[in-house]
Amino acid sequence: MNHKTIAPSLLLLAAAVVAPLRGADKPAPGGCGPNEITFNVSTRKHAQRPLPPGPDQALVYVIQDDNMFMTRPRPTVRVGLDGEWVGANHGNSWFSFTVVPGEHHLCASWQAYFPLKTGSREAAAHLSAEPGRVYFFRVRDFYSSDSRGMVVQPLMVELEPLDPDQGELFTKNFELSESQPKAHH
Repeated sequence: MNHKTIAPSLLLLAAAVVAPLRGADKPAPGGCGPNEITFNVSTRKHAQRPLPPGPDQALVYVIQDDNMFMTRPRPTVRVGLDGEWVGANHGNSWFSFTVVPGEHHLCASWQAYFPLKTGSREAAAHLSAEPGRVYFFRVRDFYSSDSRGMVVQPLMVELEPLDPDQGELFTKNFELSESQPKAHH
């Protein structure tokens, strides 16, 4: 992790592409990390926002928006950068990290799959980071069913750039996500 530092913060993107569902035996798309790595996640209200990035870094915020996910439990979403996981969100929350300027690949991937077999549980996006800039990305989770259990909105995750003003509102109203990789034996 010498080319990036993880710190609580936010992010904006150039282009987002939804990636197809991946099984455990297929390689990770975009910027995803190893599928076997999972996170413990906690959130807290009224968290202090990080300082602006230094002149040789960019700051990226990733906000998880579960307002269109109409069931429980809500997914924990891991966030990857250039093939390594940098953290995770759960529910309406956010975290941030710094990157060096240049081309990067982001990934959002549900940590655990729901029993439903349809839908997309991963998304990928490209980031052209410039020194001193702040970028916001939103991970949106979708799912809903009617009173009979018929799917109205299939499972889906999107990763998209977010207007900085909208990103500021989300970080003000959502909780800070703090995540740690789970110990695997």
